[in-house]
Amino acid sequence: MKRRTLLSAGISLALVACGGGSGGGDPPPPTPDPSGCSEGISTPRAFPNLSFSSPIAMKQAPNEPSRWFLVEQGGRIRAFENDPDAATTDDFVDLRSRVEFSGEAGLLGMAFHPDFATNGLVYLNFSERVGGNLRSVTAEFTSTDGGQTLDRASERVLMRVDKPATNHNGGNIAFGPDGFLYIGLGDGGGGGDPDDNAQNPRRLLGKMLRIDVDSQPGGAAYGIPGGPGGNPFSANPLCNADGTGVLNCPEVFALGFRNPWRWSFDRQAGDLWVGDVGQSSFEEIDVVVLGGNYGWDTREGAHCFEPASGCATAGLTDPIAEYGRDLGFSITGGYVYRGMQATEIAGRYVFADFGGMIASLAPDGSDGFTVEQLVEQGCTPPEATGALQISSFAEDLDGELFVLDYGRGHIRELEFTD
Repeated sequence: MKRRTLLSAGISLALVACGGGSGGGDPPPPTPDPSGCSEGISTPRAFPNLSFSSPIAMKQAPNEPSRWFLVEQGGRIRAFENDPDAATTDDFVDLRSRVEFSGEAGLLGMAFHPDFATNGLVYLNFSERVGGNLRSVTAEFTSTDGGQTLDRASERVLMRVDKPATNHNGGNIAFGPDGFLYIGLGDGGGGGDPDDNAQNPRRLLGKMLRIDVDSQPGGAAYGIPGGPGGNPFSANPLCNADGTGVLNCPEVFALGFRNPWRWSFDRQAGDLWVGDVGQSSFEEIDVVVLGGNYGWDTREGAHCFEPASGCATAGLTDPIAEYGRDLGFSITGGYVYRGMQATEIAGRYVFADFGGMIASLAPDGSDGFTVEQLVEQGCTPPEATGALQISSFAEDLDGELFVLDYGRGHIRELEFTD
């Protein structure tokens, strides 16, 4: 396998979300010779009779392995049978007239309530435009037909956050092992976080948020986890409708992110692994904990960013790993592999870059990690034309992994061959 050793606190692993730039105006990365650029893994087509438009997420409902739900950035979620020969899809919900789809904006995240089988609740994150203003919206929808579709009229908005630009939305959402809903938001867009959102605890942008959707105290849209293990500012009033607060926002779980595009919980250990897209030099991977500050825009990865001459690092948490432009240019994120395949990759974090690289993290015995490239950026699968554009991973209920090829609209499965 292709190996690169990284130090735990100071060196290098970085996503420009789907199809967008990092804000730095970088040239496209070089394309390597496709021969011999994949080791220890194959990525055959899954569901080869199906194609999608700008796929950015794929989920299964809790305890329901018979169907998949694929999120298209343009605003539609399509459901299909978990059958390799599936050839048709059904609309789970079509929000194309509701969603602003431009650049990196669109329908960006979906999370089934843990009790979906009984309450029919699904949570979506998407972009909307009101006049000239762009907003990030997190809303609750209900299925009234036993989980076959979502009722558009049931929409209950939980949160709106004003954004100054169309990029750096984040948008992934998921329920944690604690039963609370986590929401990852980017810094609002533009290069270098010009409004200093990520380090400002009175703004929701550039944060990992955590809310309690099962609690609506005093008629509020949601509650805030409090008490021991509660959110850092849980005693404060909820942030305003535009995503700002007079006091530090109680929704904040952790801060200091540029664009946490795709992230996941380790289904066994419960750790929260985040791929945070870099500006122009470094992509980073963080294991995020309550109250952590992950540095942007004081630092890009583990390196000073602002001011360039030096930066204060007190109170900042180093990335678990980072990488530079020789390996990729826009981290997609991934999952800790907990599937059934017999492989040395078991228990390691497997992640990708939008440029097509797939890699895993292996402990190096010195409190650091070795990046093992399984697929190099620019690598062309034998039966395809051009490199993969990996917008997202998906994990089935058995822990097996799939990747979404954004440009072609295909689903591929990961088969470990080591």
